[in-house]
Amino acid sequence: MKKYIVRLNEEERTQLHELIRQGKAAAYKIRHAHILLKADADGPNWTDEKIAEALGCHVKGIPAIRERFVMEGLGAAVGRKPLKHPPREKILDGRKEAHLIALSCGKPPEGFGRWSLRLLADKMVELEIVEAISHETVRQGLKKTKSSPI
Repeated sequence: MKKYIVRLNEEERTQLHELIRQGKAAAYKIRHAHILLKADADGPNWTDEKIAEALGCHVKGIPAIRERFVMEGLGAAVGRKPLKHPPREKILDGRKEAHLIALSCGKPPEGFGRWSLRLLADKMVELEIVEAISHETVRQGLKKTKSSPI
């Protein structure tokens, strides 16, 4: 039994048909529009299995699109679900970035003419500013602030 029933009004149907007709939106948006049109209780009212078979998508994703339409509206159902949290926490926050910049502007270690990205990364770990950091993260942090170890 379907928990969330999709009922499109004429304006929503028109918007979805226009989105599909133009074909300039992202593929997932067009697919979501097709799913909503086929799931419309006042229209074709297809089952999730029939929609998945016709559109070549997985059955498990269709109830989520139905739910987003009922709970949040057309825009949320056609678009992607936003991430609540970034995949990983940032290694360099403002305070750690400031330490990195100050370190890169300072004198390089004995025996070196200038700071390298790997030297900066090693020094940040040695000073216990971060637990671990790659030279690439150091590069991105310095690039963002337009600083340079050279």
